[in-house]
Amino acid sequence: MKWSEISIHTTHEATEAVANILHEAGASGVVIEDSIEPDRIHEDRYGEIYELDKNDFPVDGVIVKAYLPVNSFLIETMKDIRQSIDGLAEFGLDVGQNVMKTNEIDEEDWATAWKKYYHPVKISGRFTIVPTWEHYDPVESDELIIELDPGMAFGTGTHPTTVMCLQALEKYVKPGNTVVDVGTGSGVLSIGAALLGASHVHALDLDDIAVVAAKENIKLNKVEKKIEVTHGNLLDSVKESADIIIANILAEVILSFSKDAYSILPEDGLFIVSGIIGQKRDLVKDDLIEKGFEIVESVLMEDWVAIVARKRGV
Repeated sequence: MKWSEISIHTTHEATEAVANILHEAGASGVVIEDSIEPDRIHEDRYGEIYELDKNDFPVDGVIVKAYLPVNSFLIETMKDIRQSIDGLAEFGLDVGQNVMKTNEIDEEDWATAWKKYYHPVKISGRFTIVPTWEHYDPVESDELIIELDPGMAFGTGTHPTTVMCLQALEKYVKPGNTVVDVGTGSGVLSIGAALLGASHVHALDLDDIAVVAAKENIKLNKVEKKIEVTHGNLLDSVKESADIIIANILAEVILSFSKDAYSILPEDGLFIVSGIIGQKRDLVKDDLIEKGFEIVESVLMEDWVAIVARKRGV
């Protein structure tokens, strides 16, 4: 079978949105080539397991790649992708160069080539992300290993927004806590919470493919007894209270359900959010304060922001 490699040159701000569009177009996974990734890896204070070749990455911005089968629907699918990406400007997202390129490749090449980008990476004091095909021996006695198959859904666990979320979970999750993971994607945050001792995690995603992928990764990490994965739009289907709600999602989406998050959390419950581009940090912070939260901390990593907010007593 022939596959078409579709690559979109965009901005850091629009990366997640573009990846989601490709995912919804039928791609079972995406490759994200970030121009600042090689430098970020070397600057990471936790050290690194491997080195990246700068020649594999763009000079600026981000290239998001996806693979779709070459068939009679491909041209129409590409038109839909182009239209959806162009429409992101309506949501205030800067898509940058927005250059789309295609390249036809054989199935054998596609099935193995993308794996060169993913190796074990230590992303916090305790968490290390390990691709399923790599062997890794823990270095520390309290190290927590999250095994992921990046081919099953977008999200490899090493994007700054995900890293900051896992670091926040490591800091705030206590044994016995209950957690809600909104927009779980690959399930990496739910897995992290469970490994840290959460007694129950409710993972939600609106995308059916992401729900399947999350379940597979959760089973791979042997935490399926602690995590319930359901198809759901934000917090619409959540009725139970939770000690922590975490969401690695776009700023505009966070604004749309922050009131619901406040209602579900108990007094002193935590709302951990990321996926926020730096220029929208104050927008989200002001909204959370208006809804009744107090800001515990705000973390910046490569122009991405994570915010930890606590529900104040009434």
